[in-house]
Parts: sequence; C-alpha cells; structure tokens
Amino acid sequence: MHTFVLWSKDFSNLLSNAHGLRDLLAVYDQLYLHFTVTGLGGTAVEPGVPAYRDALAQLGGLAEIAGDPRRISVRFDPVLFWEEEGRVRSNIDLFSEVAEAAAARGIRDIRMSFAQWYGKAVRRAVHRRFAFLAPSDEEQRSRALEMAAIAAARGLVLHACTQPLLDGVPGLRPSACIDGALLESLHPRHEPASRRKDRAQRAACFCTESKDIGSYTQACPHGCVYCYANPKI
Repeated sequence: MHTFVLWSKDFSNLLSNAHGLRDLLAVYDQLYLHFTVTGLGGTAVEPGVPAYRDALAQLGGLAEIAGDPRRISVRFDPVLFWEEEGRVRSNIDLFSEVAEAAAARGIRDIRMSFAQWYGKAVRRAVHRRFAFLAPSDEEQRSRALEMAAIAAARGLVLHACTQPLLDGVPGLRPSACIDGALLESLHPRHEPASRRKDRAQRAACFCTESKDIGSYTQACPHGCVYCYANPKI
C-alpha cells in the first residue's frame, strides 16, 4: 500500500479515533486527505454535514495526522447556484473564507467544480423543492477566474475537477485528485507510484491508477441534495 486516500466532509471520527480508526490507519506509510468544505454544511442543501466553520476547525488536527499539510486538499466542490425567495443564491461567496483557512494551515491545493445535475440529483431536488440553477458557460468561466485569483492571492493552487469547460482559464489547473507524482514526492521514503491514467475514470479525469474501496450501495447520512452517489433519493 503506497498511500491511503480518504475523502470526507467530516473527519471527526478520524480525529477522535472512533472505532480505533486513527490507530488502524497509522500502520500505513502515508495518508492523503481530501476534505470537502462547501460552506453549506447544516443547511437544507447539506443537512447532515457540519457547519463550515466547525468543519474548518478540523484542519489543525488533520494536518497533525497527515504529518504534512501538503497531504491535505480542501475541496470547495461543488459550487452551487439556486433561487431562494426570489433571489439567486450561491455558496461561492464563502470561497474566500475557506481558502483563507486552508492557507493558514499550510495547505497549498484547493479543488472546485460546478455542480453537475445528474438525473438522480434532479429528482431529489424536485422532491425537496430545491430550485437549482445552471449558470451559463460564460458565467462559469468568469466565476472560476475570480476563484483562481482568490486562491493565488493566498498562495494556493486552484484545480478544476473534471470540468473541460474550464480549460484555459488563467490560474486554474486540471485536477488529478489522485496524483501519483505528488504522492510519490510526499511519501516518507519517496516510494514510486503509478503515473498511468486511471482508465476507470472519466475521459477528462487526470487521476492516476488507484484501487477504489468505496461503495455506491451505502446510504450516506450527509443527505446532500446534489449527490450523484447516494442510492436513496
């Protein structure tokens, strides 16, 4: 096992060593943590997720566990737009605060994407009466440019996750969420990792080879309205 990569919107179980989780993971040479903080935790959009400031408070403990803040990527993902009480709302206004908190902990990578509304998520949104909006291509590129500038001003690199529409936006890099070259450079003994593209991923995905041990049959308690994976609507 080269690196154990974890994704979550709430790492409290890891931080508290619930079920001995921290002890179990300590046997691996390297952990890499993708921490999703969209600013919408505790709202109707992400009802089971911690409020974003509570989530950001976990960063210090996560850096200690990872051993190097470069082994943490904060994900402002997805960026959402919706209509509420006759107004267009978005979580993008909170990006600056999330980026500031990440930079203060020595994290250098932050990732984003605009919400992609798959059929299952659309049905869930209709059921919950969530009036999501799909911004134009031009607006997405413009907003991504603003986000890249905010990230760069704080010493962060902004990556776009599987969003070909954003190719060529200055300051924005395509994302390899599992990046063999990066994981090799951060490994305590610099053990080699695969640089080959993971063929199981979408064509626009830059991830290198890995073994996915997750399951799409489990129902996540976070209940995010936009989720494409949760089997329960």
